[in-house]
Amino acid sequence: MSPVETLPAINPIDFSLSTQATRLQETWPTTFNDFYTRNNQTDVHASTGDIIFPSLPPLHQGHPDVHLRNGIMSSMRSAEDHEPDSEKAFFVADLSQVFHQHMRWRANLPEIQPFYAVKCNPDPYVIRLLAALGAGFDCASLNEIGKVLDVGGIDASRIIFANPCKAVSFIRNAANKGVNLMTFDNADELYKVKRANPKAKLSLCAFGIKFGAPLNVVPSLLAKAKELELEVVGVSFHVGSGCYDPSVYTDAVHRSRKVFDMGKQAGYDFTLLDVGGGFEDALFEQAAMYLNKAINLYFPDRQNLKLIAEPGRFYVSKAFKLAAHIIARRAPLPDPSKPAEEAAAKVEEDADQPKVMYYINDGVYGAFNCILFDHQVIHPYVLSMNNSFHISASEPKGVASVWGPTCDSIDCVSPKTVLPERLQVGDWLGFDNMGAYTVCAASQFNGFDVSNVIYTSGGMGSAEVKDVLEDFAAQGHGL
Repeated sequence: MSPVETLPAINPIDFSLSTQATRLQETWPTTFNDFYTRNNQTDVHASTGDIIFPSLPPLHQGHPDVHLRNGIMSSMRSAEDHEPDSEKAFFVADLSQVFHQHMRWRANLPEIQPFYAVKCNPDPYVIRLLAALGAGFDCASLNEIGKVLDVGGIDASRIIFANPCKAVSFIRNAANKGVNLMTFDNADELYKVKRANPKAKLSLCAFGIKFGAPLNVVPSLLAKAKELELEVVGVSFHVGSGCYDPSVYTDAVHRSRKVFDMGKQAGYDFTLLDVGGGFEDALFEQAAMYLNKAINLYFPDRQNLKLIAEPGRFYVSKAFKLAAHIIARRAPLPDPSKPAEEAAAKVEEDADQPKVMYYINDGVYGAFNCILFDHQVIHPYVLSMNNSFHISASEPKGVASVWGPTCDSIDCVSPKTVLPERLQVGDWLGFDNMGAYTVCAASQFNGFDVSNVIYTSGGMGSAEVKDVLEDFAAQGHGL
């Protein structure tokens, strides 16, 4: 595999593509006609992509922003042909971003094997790429286990059934698939495991809120596991999704050390430490520093210790972008009966309140369920306006709100945002960081379909991603 090309770093390891995006934008055509002409000549971005896995869409090359524009152009051509739902919202997934995050992980946490949290985004390309890169998988259900194992080339030992409260049938069927590593945090779970899979390898889930055993009950749980002749192999903890205080890893590892010592007293010799997830992209290097220091302090002898983690959003959040079409607009009509001075005063008085409501063809029942379930704050920006991909910085702007397409009043994507005042029906909005807890929980409420995904191997690192996936497919996996 060729060396990974990186941009000048703003921290010890930086894989940001923003500089590259700026360079590309300087040379991109700005009108729809120019873009259409260029992309239908010899431009690589207009290619149909490579079919690596026959069961999946093609994999393209090029920067994701180019494919956002291609998608909009394709939508316009479909609309001209009167195809139904031609303006459908769509994702662009940049797999090179996932690849770079894995390289970043290996550079900062080389001793810790990532077990990707499938629940975050069970995208088939993401699973195949991470499988080819040697990652494990954190699964919370039989369906997730099946989705991973069906890919092929992934041994059951690379899966942790990381749900402390499971149905008996789930435990039994996971065992039938060879998945024996699983978490627990209560005595009832031990009885279920004893009945359904007595050969399970258990990791004690500790220090959580909904899940997790407090330290004072750990000795009794370990005693019960010993009584039932169950094998407890280690400790799992989770500091919480989107952790913004990396120093909490120090305390969590310290508590884990105490549980290891309790395990020794109960007759166990633990060999697994699972440091969970919660890795926030912007603070990752800082979190890794705290984690490495804590592990060195409390687990200096790691000769027989396996270290794993369960990252999710870290891998995929920035890898997915969404393009959504403005399908409707509500704006106040000017009142000719009011003097201009009075109207101007009213505008000044309500300057901070949304004046226009834009309706787009995806919402909180679709990709934006992350607003309800993951407390994300969404920031829309303009992809195209008035048949142009260029939006002047001097374009007048105003406060607006953005809404989803369903009939439910809860379907609000952005209650207050600043957008160009000349936006109209037919224009397109873009949304970054749409890879975590978006696609996975989208529904078809009110009959609206889940948005499709266009895949690209990106610009920087494109060759490496394509090579890794082609090698995986050549071995007969993922087909």
